[in-house]
Amino acid sequence: MTTALVILALLFVLFVAAGVFVTVKAVSAAKRGVDRTVAQARRTVEDTTLRARRYTQTGPAGQLAELRHSLRTSMRATQEALRTASAEDQSLQEALNLFGRLSAHGHELDDELKRLEREPDRARIAECLPELRDRVERCTHAADSLRWAAQDRARKFADDDLSALTGQIDMEAGALRHWTPASGAGETTDDRSAGAAQDPLAAWPPPEQPGTSEGRAEESPRALNAPDPRIQAPYPWQKTARPENTG
Repeated sequence: MTTALVILALLFVLFVAAGVFVTVKAVSAAKRGVDRTVAQARRTVEDTTLRARRYTQTGPAGQLAELRHSLRTSMRATQEALRTASAEDQSLQEALNLFGRLSAHGHELDDELKRLEREPDRARIAECLPELRDRVERCTHAADSLRWAAQDRARKFADDDLSALTGQIDMEAGALRHWTPASGAGETTDDRSAGAAQDPLAAWPPPEQPGTSEGRAEESPRALNAPDPRIQAPYPWQKTARPENTG
C-alpha cells in the first residue's frame, strides 16, 4: 500500500513538473512572438517616419533622415538576401559572418544618427554630417557588395543548371526522334515497296493452274465436305432400315 502511494505521489509530481515546463515554454514562445511583433511594428513606424522626414524636412534634419533610411534599407535588404541564399548555399557562411560584423557597425552608426536627430544645435549637426555621410556610404557600399555578389552567385548557379537541363533535354529529344526497326519484326511498307521495285514480277500472283480449285477444295475445312448422315453406313448393332414401299 505504501509503495503504491509513493508511486502515485511521484507520478503526480512528474505531471505537475511537466505542466509547469510546458506552461513556461508556451509563455516564453508567446513572449518572443509579442516582442518580435512589437519590434517589427516599431521598425515599420520608424521607417515610415524617416521616409516622411526625407520629403517634409529640409536642412540637417532631412539629411539625417535620408542617411538613416538609406542605411537601414541597404542593411535589411542584404540581411534578407544572405539569409535566403545561405539556406541553399552553405558556402555563404563566411559572407554571413562578415555581414554580422558589418551589421554591428551599422547599428552603431544608426544609433549615432538617431542621437543627432535630438540634437538642438544645428551647427553641431552640420559639422558632423560629412563624416557621418562618408561612414554611411562605406557601410552601404559594403552591404550592397555582399548582396550583389550573393545574387550574382545564385543567378550563375541557376543559369548553369538551366544550361545543363536544356542540354539533357536536347539529347533526349534527339534520341526520341531517332528510331530503327526491331530485328525480325518484318518489313515495313517502304521495304516492301523497295522489293517490288527491284522485282516487278513479285508484285503479282502467278496465273491460276488447272487443278488448283480441286486442290483448294481438298484443303477446305472438313465441315464443308462432311458426309450426309442419311446415307451413312449403319453400325453393326443398329437395325436395318426398312424400305419405304414396305407394307
